Amino acid sequence: MATPNQSATASSAVRARTSDAPLASESLKQVFEALRAGHRAEPNPSYEVRMQRLDALQRGVLKHKDELVEAVRADFGNRSRHETILAEVFSLLSEIKHLKKHLKGWMKPRSRAVALTFQPASAKVIYQPLGVVGVIAPWNYPFQLALGPTAAALAAGNRVMVKPSELTPRTAELIDKVLSEAFGKDLVAVVQGAAEVGAAFSALPFDHLLFTGSTKLGRLVMKAAAENLTPVTLELGGKSPCIVHESFPVQKAAERIAYGKCFNAGQTCIAPDYLLVPRAMVAPLTEALQAAVKHYYPTLGDNADYTAVVNSRHYERLQGLLEDAKKRGAKVVECNPGGETLDPAKHKLAPTLLLDVNDEMAVMQEEIFGPLLPIVPYDTLEQAIAYVNDRPRPLALYYFDHDGGRADDVLSRTTSGGACVNETIMHFAVEDLPFGGVGPSGMGAYHGPEGFETFSHKKAVFQQSRLNGAGLIAPPYGDRINKMLKMLVGG
Repeated sequence: MATPNQSATASSAVRARTSDAPLASESLKQVFEALRAGHRAEPNPSYEVRMQRLDALQRGVLKHKDELVEAVRADFGNRSRHETILAEVFSLLSEIKHLKKHLKGWMKPRSRAVALTFQPASAKVIYQPLGVVGVIAPWNYPFQLALGPTAAALAAGNRVMVKPSELTPRTAELIDKVLSEAFGKDLVAVVQGAAEVGAAFSALPFDHLLFTGSTKLGRLVMKAAAENLTPVTLELGGKSPCIVHESFPVQKAAERIAYGKCFNAGQTCIAPDYLLVPRAMVAPLTEALQAAVKHYYPTLGDNADYTAVVNSRHYERLQGLLEDAKKRGAKVVECNPGGETLDPAKHKLAPTLLLDVNDEMAVMQEEIFGPLLPIVPYDTLEQAIAYVNDRPRPLALYYFDHDGGRADDVLSRTTSGGACVNETIMHFAVEDLPFGGVGPSGMGAYHGPEGFETFSHKKAVFQQSRLNGAGLIAPPYGDRINKMLKMLVGG
């Protein structure tokens, strides 16, 4: 491995030129070519080498976890320490441990069946590193969503180039520090910069590109990648619905929904975006949600457990959604247990329920990505299912019902990237489950074996036996092959 400063030098060269798009592009190409040369020198790292790299990443995360808490807190204005440890550190370490536990098995060739016609030949699939993988990370979980894909790509034997979000600059610097201490610039490189760097990054001829972010930006990333026929994994978002059945206990539903919605102040791609609730349950669930928020967050303004909106632009965007909903007739129920006047400069926004919503409201058209939660009444479960299916396919769907048959029916008749029954957001933390979207909410998946396969080339291998009948189907063709074809296909 190279010295700790080598990757930092590479990324500093890019940061120094972010004001000039052509220069930024040229610098990125130099970083990329160093990674490509590293891959050519070591195209298929051994199991032992891959494990060493995962160990190095694990050590780096543990070493800098306290710095991470402070970096993310500073980037957000306030981010709950416990949420950072849970979402950025614990989940990442769990993912690395899962990779290490299963890597040897995943790397083994897989035998495939050979039809009697071709026997005694054999067939198998072998897993090879793709080469250089690009990772574009978002701001909402800036550390985990940069290093999680990096870990999977390293496990698959690749080199990695990471572009952290410019909206969380302190965390981006820490990502650079962690990775440059652990790896040389020909193995993992971090590049930083704003939109022009992101655009140039997407245009590089990666062997695979993973992007986590908005659907709008995902389209641009995919368009840029298409110029190089670079395969992409897009982890996007959308409006993830939560359906509550009339038989489910109201208080329990409220607790789990409020937890999933208020975690990171709703700035989670799989947060419940709107609720579908039996009409008779709207009032009691509204009260129960207020009580749940009060239990979790007795105060908001100076409460270190309640996370702030990341910056002024996103705070104003959410205020705009709220004002638009009010103007169009929504009833606003603010969950502010202490009755505080929240300082806009601190970007804390109270969890807010929206009743009497309609499709004309922007909050029902756009992904919310904040602590606003519309409640939509339904009269029959069929109506709720139709409501979901009439809209773009979401990244997640949540269903609350203790009847397993009904739950299976809802899951089979709706399409979403992932789902939870009687819970919200927890499926992301299950390391062996694939994580990904479908349609507008994304394409491809990672985590668990799917992550290893996403960043691997599955090469089909046919191995001919020393004694074989291949000559029987070779020219010159005549009566012999006519008889064989008649036996094989008839006629």
